[in-house]
Amino acid sequence: MIELSKYKSPSGSVRILAILWYFVNFFFFNSWVPFPNRFKTSLLRLFGAEVGKGLVIKPRVRIKAPWNLILGNYVWIGEDVWIDNFALVHIGNHVCISQAVLILNGNHNFRKPTFDFFSLPIYIGSHTWVTTKCVILSGAKIGDGIMLPVCSVIKSGLYKPYEN
Repeated sequence: MIELSKYKSPSGSVRILAILWYFVNFFFFNSWVPFPNRFKTSLLRLFGAEVGKGLVIKPRVRIKAPWNLILGNYVWIGEDVWIDNFALVHIGNHVCISQAVLILNGNHNFRKPTFDFFSLPIYIGSHTWVTTKCVILSGAKIGDGIMLPVCSVIKSGLYKPYEN
């Protein structure tokens, strides 16, 4: 049984970088204003993200921690995408992340009364299309050349295409 009064936050002290990023994310990424992709790419790199060439990132995108983000070449990120990355999120080359996708690698152990927090990396292979409203959870590994069906939920482990 969960006892939330026993929960201890894993965050510890708040870092200045995280506070600064919160405001940059709010004003330039999670905004309705379509700021230029090169400007947003520069901001991501400034905050520690590894970003390849040709990034397209639409308005109203939320990114928790760019220092835990690797984006390959020619990545497209659609509107209303939320990358809630407490641990590494690695997105390969030529990947389209469609509208309203949630990439969530933080979670809690509901079997412990202390509701312990944990986070595992997420890997999305190259030449992949994550269609609208998909949810990718902690520890997921998506192979190359995948098209995830609309509203898919991808859990921990390897996701690869079906063999004929």
